[in-house]
This record gives sequence, structure tokens and C-alpha cells, in this order.
Amino acid sequence: MTKASARFRALRSHPAAPPLTALAAGLAGAGYLWGTNPHESGQLLPRCPFNWTTGLLCPACGGTRMAYDLMHGDVAAAFHDNALLLTLGVPAAAYFGGRWLVEGLRGRRYRPSPGKAGTAVILGVAVVWAVARNLIG
Repeated sequence: MTKASARFRALRSHPAAPPLTALAAGLAGAGYLWGTNPHESGQLLPRCPFNWTTGLLCPACGGTRMAYDLMHGDVAAAFHDNALLLTLGVPAAAYFGGRWLVEGLRGRRYRPSPGKAGTAVILGVAVVWAVARNLIG
């Protein structure tokens, strides 16, 4: 094994590699979304597979529109697109993603585990939100 391949293998296995890769992918996606308005038809954006097969809204439906609106400073429209994802999902993703990155940069792996009760709460909230969105409209 050459020194270059050994160095590359060490960098790839560093605890900061996964969060930095996720951050780079997220920034690339945000860059694409910045100029692609999901409120207009005919845009090259993936459709929610759950919505496509059932016609119902999943707990994350509206997330792309919400992200677009947030990036363009329209918080009211983002709230309308997906209130639960905006009020709970974005802060949770910021916290856990930031913590994952900081721990990785410190050379430690970060693997949060919500446990059985936490998983039940997350799934329960998602199901109630999905049912409410589809019944209320």
C-alpha cells in the first residue's frame, strides 16, 4: 500500500468524514434548490414516493417547498408548507447535525439513540401529523 492510499484510507475512516460529506451534499442540494422553485410545475425535483403511490401527504410532504421558502426568507410560507417539520424537524436536524459534525471534528463518533420511548414518541407524532394533514387538508 502506498503512502497516498494509506493517507486516503485514514481520511475516509476519520469520524469527521461522514458529517462533512453530508454537509457537502446538503449544500449542493441547497444550491440546486435555490434556483429551482418547487411551487412551479415542471421543475426537475423528485416527488414523494408515498404521495405518488397513495395520493396522501406523508409527514415530510412539503419539506422541499419549505426549504425553498426558508432559503428565500419567507417563513410564513414555509410554515404553511409543513408546520411540524419547520417547528420540530429543522431545530432537531440542526442540533443533531451540528453535534455530529463537532464530535467528528473532535475525532469522536456520534451515534444518538432515542431508545424505545423516544422512537415511539417520534413515530406517534409523525402518524398523528400525517392523519391530521390528510383529514384537515
